[in-house]
Amino acid sequence: MYYDIWFYLMEEKMNSPKLKIRSIRALACVLLVALLPVFFAACSRTKSDKADPGAKEVVYFNYPIWVYYDLIYLADDLGYFEDANVKPNYVGQVAAGQMVPSLATGALDVVNRHTPLVIAAVEAGANVKVFAAGSKSTKANPHMKYFVKAGSPIKGIEDMEGKTLGINSFGACSEFVTKKAIREKGLDPSTLTMITAPDSEQEVPLLRGNTDVAIIHPLSSGRASANKKDFTMLFSDWDIDGGISGMCPYSVNGDFLEKHPQAVAELTEILSRAAKWNNANPEKARALMAERFGFALEEAEMFEFYEDQIIPTENIQYWYDVFKDEGLLTPGKSKIENYYTNDYNPANGAKSRG
Repeated sequence: MYYDIWFYLMEEKMNSPKLKIRSIRALACVLLVALLPVFFAACSRTKSDKADPGAKEVVYFNYPIWVYYDLIYLADDLGYFEDANVKPNYVGQVAAGQMVPSLATGALDVVNRHTPLVIAAVEAGANVKVFAAGSKSTKANPHMKYFVKAGSPIKGIEDMEGKTLGINSFGACSEFVTKKAIREKGLDPSTLTMITAPDSEQEVPLLRGNTDVAIIHPLSSGRASANKKDFTMLFSDWDIDGGISGMCPYSVNGDFLEKHPQAVAELTEILSRAAKWNNANPEKARALMAERFGFALEEAEMFEFYEDQIIPTENIQYWYDVFKDEGLLTPGKSKIENYYTNDYNPANGAKSRG
């Protein structure tokens, strides 16, 4: 088990006593991240293709594959990239905890990972930025759900002190939201043990008793929700904070953004188009994602998305305040505008940048 490399770098820079990490684990992460560009280079297409001198330029962005309810996949299934000047180049499976580090190195160009991971990366000096709002947490379709094994004595947050939680990666929503909720109950979050596994694999350690609570995101959360024999759903992030923490945005590598601003603007427009279709056709959208990943329809849960993909400042502010309270910001230098931009969103009046 290890923390994301950006948390390590940030802690070293700030000498924070709150999140100490062993150097050997961080070094292992550094070596892994350093090798990722070599791996991805072997399976990546060029950034742009032209079939002939008169053909339009197509910009490809390196994108990971994982079991997650994602607008990129939905837009692809809907054919929105077919005639576009920007297209995804799927580079294979990437662990959730390695996506933002891979974005920072340029091995990936775009990722759909939670805001705190991006803030941590920027604070550590990474050239990455949130550019589209992505999914939002609603009462009907929350960002993540908390499950226990049927018959568990755990009934709420107040029962989780000292327990073992299954999460998909460190430094993201499931870790910070849970610790904040524990602290607000007057309990000690340092007593929690957290074990990482992909969302699609969280049920196994929970059934075996290796974890006491599993925090799972769509579409995988639907399988645990449907299995009422083995699991009980306690609550969601919506029940904890009304969804303010639940925006899961799209972020871009800074060099890619500088080189291909029009492609980022077009991608944002495609994401918005897919978001509108998803929200207007929830059952069809859910069916597409279930089919893509081989889920039974009744076991696939979905996200709702910000239709215009404009990033709400208040959602970034929430995470900025969390990091400030944790002592993880650089005094005098950290500003929320460092982490996100709406400048490439056509719905915000941006046609292109450059």
